[in-house]
Amino acid sequence: MAAEPPPVSAFFKRPSVRAPKLSPSGRYLAIQAAGRNDRMWLAVLDLQDMKSPKFVAGFNDADIAHHHWVNEDRLVFDVSDSPDGTTRVVAQGLWAVDRDGSKQRQLINSDKHFIGTATLINDRRLDINWTLRGVPPGLDGNEVIVLRRPWSDDSEAMGVQLARLDTRTGLMRTISQGIPDYTRRWLLDWRGEPYLVETEHQGRVRSYRRDAEGRWQPWVEDDPQARKNPLPTWVGPDDLMLGEQGSRGYAAVFKLDPKTGRSDGEPLVSTPGYDFEGSFITEPGSGRLLGVRYETDAPGTAWLDAGMKAVQADIDARLPGSINLIECLRCVGASHLVVTSLSDLRPPLYYLYKTADKSLQPLAGTRPDLPPAAMGQRDYHRVKMRDGLEIPVLVTQPAGGVKRATPTVVLVHGGPYLRGTNWAWERDAQFLASRGYLVLEPEFRGSTGYGWRHFRAGWKQWGLAMQDDIGDTLAWAVKQGWADPKRACIAGASYGGYAALMGAVTQADLFKCAVSWVGVTDIGLLSSISWSDASDEWRKYGMRRLIADPATDAEQIRKTSPLQRAAEVRLPLLVAYGAEDRRVPLKHGTDFKSALRADQPMEWVVYGDEGHGWFNLKTNEDFWGRVERFLGRHIGNASTP
Repeated sequence: MAAEPPPVSAFFKRPSVRAPKLSPSGRYLAIQAAGRNDRMWLAVLDLQDMKSPKFVAGFNDADIAHHHWVNEDRLVFDVSDSPDGTTRVVAQGLWAVDRDGSKQRQLINSDKHFIGTATLINDRRLDINWTLRGVPPGLDGNEVIVLRRPWSDDSEAMGVQLARLDTRTGLMRTISQGIPDYTRRWLLDWRGEPYLVETEHQGRVRSYRRDAEGRWQPWVEDDPQARKNPLPTWVGPDDLMLGEQGSRGYAAVFKLDPKTGRSDGEPLVSTPGYDFEGSFITEPGSGRLLGVRYETDAPGTAWLDAGMKAVQADIDARLPGSINLIECLRCVGASHLVVTSLSDLRPPLYYLYKTADKSLQPLAGTRPDLPPAAMGQRDYHRVKMRDGLEIPVLVTQPAGGVKRATPTVVLVHGGPYLRGTNWAWERDAQFLASRGYLVLEPEFRGSTGYGWRHFRAGWKQWGLAMQDDIGDTLAWAVKQGWADPKRACIAGASYGGYAALMGAVTQADLFKCAVSWVGVTDIGLLSSISWSDASDEWRKYGMRRLIADPATDAEQIRKTSPLQRAAEVRLPLLVAYGAEDRRVPLKHGTDFKSALRADQPMEWVVYGDEGHGWFNLKTNEDFWGRVERFLGRHIGNASTP
């Protein structure tokens, strides 16, 4: 008899230990671990004596969400919702604490006042629209860099502002003097000083650089979706500027002229078949470039430093069959390194590497409740669509592998203008695989990360060629003998939820059911609604260009809006929304529900304390339990084709 698959909760609960981060020297390790009242607290471990970690900060009513070392002695952290649903945090706040647990100070307010820690004396807490942007790369001071987002009633011209904030005194000094209106993006140099800002207004992006007197001067103007000029992404010592520009159809890294911003010669880093997506690993203090983190079919690191390259080779030899990412602040000369080991069959494992004797010991991440045998192998394939365009498809086999034509779920990512899949273990796909389903995740046209042609082919193709890609993906899997054409369901969230509903309208010959959560139902409502979190700039320019223009594409909007064609739906539906969703407000769902025929089979659920996607464990348990039962009835092995 086959073993019972892991319970729903195993896939969606938080790990008991997460996010190990080394101090700049590598001597101390900060982790998040389950503490009082089963909340995630911040703990610090001295790696020289390896005594039990000391809890240094935490709250009874919220989890610590993110933490960062400011220097060898001080950390900052923020908070998040509690996964049991008892606390919902909108503004994550910011606190600082010494590694011994002393001198804790709240720096930015949270909307949850009962977890505040400020006193009435020298209360310099910033408003809740401030957030942490990062830690200066020197790692030798007490300051962090914080970012101010405009309030909803601020003019959009207000833009995004930056400041430096002292974590000991709470004193702030702005670095936003004289910035132009509509600033949306900042580029800081290797010292953490402002180097370039970019504005977006009236469908154009404009870059500004500071002159010798500190004044922001116009530099480059471009198109936000179809850039013709390189995008500067890193500025090192001696004005070494690197940026991204197209090369042979894909974004690559070039050396740029710091005066003109033009690229010079051949790319320094390219990832054929993929746009470059990654970051630069540098040495604090000197800014020396040590390596490049990138992602193709899986993440990887190209080390330029010979010592780090040798360490990477040693670790990879000891941990074969996985992707091993070295995490460090001062990588060269650190006493310890943290290794994050990724696989498609299990959640991340963490190891501690001691540089003196090259020892490698397990640190955290083992999940006996998620055995690899219950998971499915994940592989990328390049699949040709009906018009000849090749798209990547991530296939997750059911647990135990594909042995015959298998019940299949086509899982459509949200966005849609982003890279939607990643080779490493992923909870939604693996939950479905553990229940015996083949999972297909197409990177349909319009997805980013796969070159300009792939992205451009998706413009104004909601419900059209983008939808065809989903159907062609299923047809390809059927041809391979993997997918059972009589037992296939389409599912997804956000844009993926939209695609699931459009599948129920136009692809009833391919799919037997549809699962949509937080899904768009009315393209016209995207541009007209005034209480979503979409900016006016996006509605006026980006949306009209990439999705549809209400002034010229009215008929296309009608044909490609599930709401307008709800009467044509014939497939069983499972539809869910979050009552507090501002990205796709609940009105999308309630209007669609009202427009369906009276005899249309639909399971409907609204989660009152959720937004655009599910955070709380109780929500995930309920929703994915519904999904399991719904799929079982309609395409499971016990269903009638």
